[in-house]
Amino acid sequence: MTDVTPPPPPSPPPSPPPLSGGPSGGPSYPIELEYDRDYDVQNWRPLVNWLLAIPHWIVLYFLGIVAFVLWFVSLFVVLFTQRNPFVGFQTMYLRYYWRVSSFAGFMRDDYPPFDFATDDASPVQDPAVVTAEDPGDMNRFLGFVQWLLAFPHYIVLWLLEIALFVVLVINLFIVLFTGRWNEPMRDFSVGVARWHTRVYGYVFLITNKYPPFSLQ
Repeated sequence: MTDVTPPPPPSPPPSPPPLSGGPSGGPSYPIELEYDRDYDVQNWRPLVNWLLAIPHWIVLYFLGIVAFVLWFVSLFVVLFTQRNPFVGFQTMYLRYYWRVSSFAGFMRDDYPPFDFATDDASPVQDPAVVTAEDPGDMNRFLGFVQWLLAFPHYIVLWLLEIALFVVLVINLFIVLFTGRWNEPMRDFSVGVARWHTRVYGYVFLITNKYPPFSLQ
């Protein structure tokens, strides 16, 4: 008698791939901010970093003027060409701002570089990172109202900035005595910076995609 072996049961269907998020693990967005550094900081940094950052704040003041002018020009460039040629500069400005504010907020010991690279291929390595995708063809008319559509974000950011000030004051003393940032509070501070960067990147026409209400 022939032994007939039953066929093996069919394999279960493969599991669907996980939803892809941004580098932070949160919602995917064309503009991302990250901070790749541990929580240890020299105890005396809260007392001097804000002062040492003054040269950078002066540079940022002038970069901000240029960024505003280029935003205004980009409204009409996008209107006629659907392209924003100033995405690289606006991204550089937001990246520079994040590097300086992370230093002035005594999250780091290393002094931020005077780096003005307008692409993501900058040879400068820094823990404070801002990247942006090429938006491609943009909506011709949306740019004229994006600054207005972002108004709900302005309100939320105003409240978050108040909370951030309290967090900075608390961690000033924590770092003075322990040499280490409180981890949840620093993660919150990075999240506020991420939210701020996405909103102003949206306003500066780096993207037409509306920013999420998220710290992640």
